[in-house]
Amino acid sequence: MDNEEWLARLRDDIVFEETLLGQALTFHATWGLFSPREVDDGTRLLLRHVDVGEGDECLDLGCGYGPIGIALAKAAYKGRTLLVDKDFVAIEYARKNIAANGLSNCQAMLSNGFREIDDRCFDVIASNVPAKVGKELLQLLLHDARGHLKPGGRLYVVTVTGLRRFMEKHMRAVFGNYEKCKQGSHYTVAVARKAD
Repeated sequence: MDNEEWLARLRDDIVFEETLLGQALTFHATWGLFSPREVDDGTRLLLRHVDVGEGDECLDLGCGYGPIGIALAKAAYKGRTLLVDKDFVAIEYARKNIAANGLSNCQAMLSNGFREIDDRCFDVIASNVPAKVGKELLQLLLHDARGHLKPGGRLYVVTVTGLRRFMEKHMRAVFGNYEKCKQGSHYTVAVARKAD
């Protein structure tokens, strides 16, 4: 294979299949997006602990190419799911994956956190929180998430385990509660609930 052929292959979509929340799903990704060859372990762990109902309104915050949001949309097939990310390439691929999985109950849009989301509220907000976004942004995201949850709504996050104490402290401060769903050697999944 010559250099041109090799470069052309690198530009092709990376396509793979995964089973998430009991659903067989197809994903397209590209180099430059997070975990483009397979769904990462943090996302898998998060999805094993999310409680989602068939009619729930869901948000995938920082969706990347969409594995969390697409899995939620399949599970909450009577509800609606919104996928948001600040990266236009991520949104391009999230939209491609929504179409590839035949979903009509979800959409993907550009938004830096909650900035472009109007007053819509959700039953479930889920996020694989990047480790290096900064504590200021994490605090903003927690406060904004609370404002966009319905009464009784749940915020699920997966973080690197090194952030677990920070997340616990600030989820308790913002929501008044915190529950550790699962702590592994690398990742911790937690949930906070908005009071009824």
